[in-house]
Amino acid sequence: MKKFLIIGLVLILITGSLMAMGIQDKNQNNVTNTEPVAVERVIPQNAGQVMFSFSGITKKVLPVVVEIDTVEVVKQKINNFFTFNPFDFFFGGNPGTEGGKGNQPKERQFERPGLGSGIIINQTDDTVYVLTNCHVAGKADQITVKLYDGKEFEAAKIGEDSRMDLALISFKCAEKVPVASFGDSDALEVGDIVLAVGTPYGFESTVTAGIVSGLGRKSNPASGGNISTFTDYIQTDASINPGNSGGALVNMLGEVVGINTWIATQSGGSVGLGFAIPSNTAKRIATDFMTKGKVEYGWLGVSIDSIDDSRYPGMAQNLGIEGKSGAMVFNVFKNSPADKAGILPGDYVIKVNGTDITDSNHLTKTIATIPPKERVSFSVIRDKKEKVLSVVLETREDEDKVQSNRDIWPGFIVLDLNEKLCQQFDIDAKTKGVVIAGVSDGTAASKANFQVGDIIQEINDRAITNVGEFYTALNDNRTSKKMFQISRGGQSILVGLIK
Repeated sequence: MKKFLIIGLVLILITGSLMAMGIQDKNQNNVTNTEPVAVERVIPQNAGQVMFSFSGITKKVLPVVVEIDTVEVVKQKINNFFTFNPFDFFFGGNPGTEGGKGNQPKERQFERPGLGSGIIINQTDDTVYVLTNCHVAGKADQITVKLYDGKEFEAAKIGEDSRMDLALISFKCAEKVPVASFGDSDALEVGDIVLAVGTPYGFESTVTAGIVSGLGRKSNPASGGNISTFTDYIQTDASINPGNSGGALVNMLGEVVGINTWIATQSGGSVGLGFAIPSNTAKRIATDFMTKGKVEYGWLGVSIDSIDDSRYPGMAQNLGIEGKSGAMVFNVFKNSPADKAGILPGDYVIKVNGTDITDSNHLTKTIATIPPKERVSFSVIRDKKEKVLSVVLETREDEDKVQSNRDIWPGFIVLDLNEKLCQQFDIDAKTKGVVIAGVSDGTAASKANFQVGDIIQEINDRAITNVGEFYTALNDNRTSKKMFQISRGGQSILVGLIK
């Protein structure tokens, strides 16, 4: 009888471990499964051992995760009004001056220490490459890498990218070091067990366990910090705290499936809401760093937004896009890939290379992941009809250069008139037209004195009563000169723009 009990207990333990590992019929409540089980989903240890310990996994992972200590030299100007040389007072100077040169503010420097984690991703000869977050090493003037065995090395930056919040650093080491294995982040499923490895609060080689709580999460600006909007995130309840940034999120094969990046918290500590950059994204960025020294993004050349009735009342109906997900094109950069391919203001992008676009953020991320010079298919809704356009993307310039290029068409955004807007801009409720809700600085529209609150009632003698009619008239290619009849403060004026 005891033998039967022991055998039964072992079977129960093994069954429980298999269920924890996800080797279970998705449609049944028991472990019977006639479908073949993918080998890569099975932990390379016996099930009973894994159930009670992750030590085999951590032994593989801990040596590839490093501590990163940084120092940023910060310069700050100080006023010297109350610090002056008394000899200057008596011999030609004035109170609050140095050497009679006037009250010039001085500059002082101080060092700001930082702490984070990183992952060893490659070693070529004596050069070791470590991937981490940009907010860990991007602004650092001094970088020290501390290995699992306690050895420390001075490191240098290879590349940094604030858009994706990733950076690559390197250090010299003649000895061979362990290198991380990367897993397929696209294969993750909600409920998968994961471990987070890093240096929270300076406690090096810390391992916490949890599950994948969510996939495809978007950044939340309310969480604070410079959180990238160029990628989706893996959400996990494995404890992540300050110092974990840049560390590894690993699966039960000991493979890196994410780069721990940020937490959602009100207290500053972990509340079970951690977010990691997917490994497939990180690998692509790391490859760009090592081969090009920077990350190259595809550039389309449009200003876009998601459409909803709370911010753009009536627009979906007037454009014929009700119930359709996508991204609205409000402005097009002149001579951009979008402009050359015939994308127009008012186009509503619903697909890229056959993939449905959910919103404007999704479109931005999709374009960012497509290499420059690649031909891309765009499905758009224009004048309530679907149209397919072929676009060859170009390389996106630095954000400052993109923002400084204000050569966009038309350079402003319009909304359908409604009761609320009429009250806001003191417009007669019977007035017909569309109201300008925003004008981009430095554009031709701005220089032509288009103003927020202006009511556009005609374009080239064509009456405008809603946003759909506005874009149809604006995109009429029979002439590049557009004459806008505008009502401003009860006065009718005529303003011209040339595309």
